[in-house]
Amino acid sequence: MRETNFLIENNARHLWHPMAHPAEMQATPPRIINAGEGVEIVDIHGKKVLDAVGGLWNVNLGYSCEPVKEAIRRQLDDLPYYSTFRGTTNSPLIELSYELAEWFREDGLTRSFFTSGGSDSVETCLRLARQYHKLNGQPERTKFVALKKGYHGTHFGGASVNGNANFRRNYEPLLPGVYHLPAPYTYRNPFDTTDGAVIAKSIARLFEDEIAFQGADTIAALIMEPVLGAGGVIVPHETFMPLMREICDRHGILLIADEVITAFGRTGAWTGSRLWGVKPDFMSTAKAITNGYYPFGAVMIADKVAEAFESNKTAAGSIGHGYTYSGHPVGAAAALATLKETRKQNVAANAGARGEELIAGLEALKERHELIGDVRGKGLMCALELVSDREKKTAAAKDVVQKVQDVTYDAGVMVRTSGANVILSPPLVITAGDVARILTALDAGLTAARG
Repeated sequence: MRETNFLIENNARHLWHPMAHPAEMQATPPRIINAGEGVEIVDIHGKKVLDAVGGLWNVNLGYSCEPVKEAIRRQLDDLPYYSTFRGTTNSPLIELSYELAEWFREDGLTRSFFTSGGSDSVETCLRLARQYHKLNGQPERTKFVALKKGYHGTHFGGASVNGNANFRRNYEPLLPGVYHLPAPYTYRNPFDTTDGAVIAKSIARLFEDEIAFQGADTIAALIMEPVLGAGGVIVPHETFMPLMREICDRHGILLIADEVITAFGRTGAWTGSRLWGVKPDFMSTAKAITNGYYPFGAVMIADKVAEAFESNKTAAGSIGHGYTYSGHPVGAAAALATLKETRKQNVAANAGARGEELIAGLEALKERHELIGDVRGKGLMCALELVSDREKKTAAAKDVVQKVQDVTYDAGVMVRTSGANVILSPPLVITAGDVARILTALDAGLTAARG
């Protein structure tokens, strides 16, 4: 590796960073992370901090999971790559498909299609949903319904169903036939209430109204996150996803659960759908499936969808979709090892317990800092929404939010900000002591920002 001075001098000069303005990155170069151990990361200056971002919602087992690293090393020696397009496959992928069918059987999902990551997985769900309806003799079912504030990746299909203008406006026009409902957001919503159950029913009524307006026979699927992640960690009322499932069933609309973040234990349940007692028709997964150590994803498919494809003996049932790296053998080996460790360490239970401690601590911080307008979360996906005026719910200024992030980092913890939200998604193996470190560092950041 080049010397430190070279890396610092060339930081952001020759590459564009995702989700960032190139000029801003050049003016304020990003932190250079050089190492990771346990639940901590180390920057180029040797500063060690607890990673309360968990990479990007994905390093559930931390940075020192040797069984996953060893599985990758072994597979690179055996078979570093081969295609899974028609006619060939690989051994770890066959084993992984079996393991995933067992893992997601309780969710009613027993078939899998493999991708390179979350955006790929969402795109796959959208395409296969349309094809499913064509196979069932309903080719006009092409439209999608999604939630505002929802995040579904960056491909054109995913960007089209995204519910945040930041990911849409610069790339419009997007996919036609996509319609958005309000988010189940108790802190900010158009219903003038903070009652989650009332909000859930209100959105359900709007869904019914949109179906009546569009025509149920034109809608392919509803796509939603069980807990909205990048949109600000919006936790719906427990009745919300079951209500939406029931409406979909009544009108022949498929339900796509985007669980790129929530699968594999982050909410305290093994899947977000299971958390709310719902069985989706498709589930997009990625991120934690390999602990972030290898780019990989999987779409899980319900039996009724699988039957439509597998019983069709014509070209219409052929899947004309896939990626060069679909079912990559190294990714499959990494996923197998990750699943084994995820079960062994029972990280969902730890996420639930540590999440309760974290939320309680954040609520205590809210009592001391007027800057905090709202605290929300489920398991180890939590957020603080920062405001300059609690009564008016005026979003905190960008420089104030940045100050919180910077001082929290200086105090030993990496957090992520999105708009006026401070988002926490630490590894699912953190301890009670780690939770205390996060709260202490955040307290320092909030105090500094208060001036």
